Amino acid sequence: MTHGRKLAYVAAMRRFLAKFCLLAFTAAPQAQACDLALALAVDVSGSVDPNEYRIQMDGLAEAFRDGSVAEALVRAEAAVILIQWTGSSRQEVTLPWRQVRTFEEVEALAKDIAEAPRRWRNFSTAIGDALSFALRQFDAAPDCGRRVIDVSGDGISNEGTEPRDWHPALRAAGITVNALAIEEDAVDLTGYFWENLILGDGAFVVTANRFEDYPARIRLKLLRETTKQVSCADPACRPARDDEG
Repeated sequence: MTHGRKLAYVAAMRRFLAKFCLLAFTAAPQAQACDLALALAVDVSGSVDPNEYRIQMDGLAEAFRDGSVAEALVRAEAAVILIQWTGSSRQEVTLPWRQVRTFEEVEALAKDIAEAPRRWRNFSTAIGDALSFALRQFDAAPDCGRRVIDVSGDGISNEGTEPRDWHPALRAAGITVNALAIEEDAVDLTGYFWENLILGDGAFVVTANRFEDYPARIRLKLLRETTKQVSCADPACRPARDDEG
């Protein structure tokens, strides 16, 4: 091979390798900026009195201000939406989707949660309809690696569709459902949520034995969700059974 042909061959190989590397880069899956899309679904049914509503919102806001939770949210560049729900056809987006990339943005979100006014006061508990509403909100969510609905409530569903009716659609959308059961009545609400509400790999229920326990329990719950913990040593956590989801 002459010197000129060698130079032409080397140049052609360089062009080929450059094109190959470009194709390999564009074909490779790119990392998602958002790791977690989190829908907070808060019970505002008639069984929740004004003081208990205040405990929920203040407790949720303080959980977001927790250093470990805030750091996990920022690292995940998480997107968060706040939903209030009660009876059938009574669900509302209180705070639309927003991504938090800095601690200042987490603090602003916590402030808005604490100041969120209550939408309803005297209606039933339609958990299935709340799931349906939360599911639809993911159409407008950023493209995130994980999708989670975080449901808190103090009673079983007594109106509208059953929570389990929405499990196939939620599963198809890749959504995990976790729950916080506020045990105010004789009903085993934790067991009910375990059997009928939560869904997905690693889904779990956290129990608050009364509303006053809510702030500590919601912090525990958010910490587990935001840091992708696969287990929870605290006895307040009850994971889904292997046959759930």
